[in-house]
Amino acid sequence: LALVLIGDGAAAGNYGYTNSGYSVYEEENERLTESLRTKVSAIKSLSIEIGTEVKNQNKMLSEMDNDFDSAGGLLGATMGRLRTLSRGSQTKLLCYMMLFALFVFFVIYWIIKLR
Repeated sequence: LALVLIGDGAAAGNYGYTNSGYSVYEEENERLTESLRTKVSAIKSLSIEIGTEVKNQNKMLSEMDNDFDSAGGLLGATMGRLRTLSRGSQTKLLCYMMLFALFVFFVIYWIIKLR
């Protein structure tokens, strides 16, 4: 569709746009387009940064999960040894504790005696 300008700048067919009015709207559209382009660019960079942060956080959570699994395994092994120890003879354990207490008592007595 070709527009033919008539003497005063009005387009043929009388669409209501003058040459100067059209350029005002075009300039406004260009300004809004540039503003939108800037905002889209900012949102894009922000979303890329968020994605990078999410990847780092997921990696850290995975490492923590592995650490907790290994700590849980160590704690489970310790609890198993404690159960084995508690199933043993109670008199034997009591005898060991009494001997240890006597040893500590004699060491403390000897230290006090030397002063």
